[in-house]
Amino acid sequence: MDRRRLPVGIQTFREIREEGYYYVDKTAYASRLADDAGKHYFLSRPRRFGKSLFVDTLKELYEGSEPLFRGLAAHDVWDWSKRHPVVRLDFAGGNFKRPGELHSSAMRQLAAAERRAGLPASDLPTPAGRFAELLEALHERTGERVVVLVDEYDKPILDARDEAGPSATEGRGTPLAGNAQAKANRDDLRGLYGTLKACDAHVELTFVTGVSRSLQPGCARGHPSQERAAKVSLFSDLNFLTDLTLDPRCAAICGYTETDLDTVFAPELPGLDRGRIRAWYNGYNWRGEEKVYNPYGILRFFASREFKAYWFETATPRFLIDTLIERDFPAPDLETLRADDDLLSAFDVDTVATEALLFRPAT
Repeated sequence: MDRRRLPVGIQTFREIREEGYYYVDKTAYASRLADDAGKHYFLSRPRRFGKSLFVDTLKELYEGSEPLFRGLAAHDVWDWSKRHPVVRLDFAGGNFKRPGELHSSAMRQLAAAERRAGLPASDLPTPAGRFAELLEALHERTGERVVVLVDEYDKPILDARDEAGPSATEGRGTPLAGNAQAKANRDDLRGLYGTLKACDAHVELTFVTGVSRSLQPGCARGHPSQERAAKVSLFSDLNFLTDLTLDPRCAAICGYTETDLDTVFAPELPGLDRGRIRAWYNGYNWRGEEKVYNPYGILRFFASREFKAYWFETATPRFLIDTLIERDFPAPDLETLRADDDLLSAFDVDTVATEALLFRPAT
């Protein structure tokens, strides 16, 4: 097998497939979502772990870009006779610490979606109203329900909250200081995402990604701690999302397995210490049978062939480090730290436990 180009930092499925980069086939997960009984999904993973590439893969799949999928797992099981309109909202960019930036970003993205679809520009003044109008218009024009993809759903909240900084108040759940903008962004997003519930008849699939896990699967009926989490969650108006974050069947939906390294990346391995590679870069697990490699870190390693902490160097979790220092959290305790599902789910603007912060280590 010949060496290929390394897709370091590339999040565009089409570019990877057309330009001859290595690609680890994740399309089986995409086709499984389409065949599953549900249709609204959420996935939390740290930044630079492959979420955006998977979202872009879904986009190309539902838009019917059949040539890109030849030779991949989804190709022979997908119905290529159907093409769905896709609306993608991506909040990875932008400075959401500033008032009004979230509104402007959402309106720009919705206007771009209207232009791409050949629809007249909406004159509605709010993102939620414009979003609802767009979903209905796309369904009516194409005769197919809309696929909605939301990448980095929580960044507008995390940006504003991280800017405020941690509070020195003691306790597992510590109030955060100066978070008025974070609350405003949360409320705006709640209205935007709540549109999906009202427009369910026009939606084929919803797939939402972020770095914080702030909802319960199927959300909260009859269990007091779950109900509390649901009430404060950003997704209290979108409580029918199926959370794939800790689903063992999706443990390797992002990241590379040992098998991936030994097969897809086999040309990169000669001359390298396989055991040392494993010790440096393998170790992330979401209840799967095996650990996975962070894609960014291992790709940078293959490019330089020098052992360094590439992922951490480019995504230093400043807010997390400051919080651990201000809470005087002992570093040795990190090895034995445990958190239950309810605690990880209760991740809100006002109160956040150390364990929940550690679950989103790279911002």
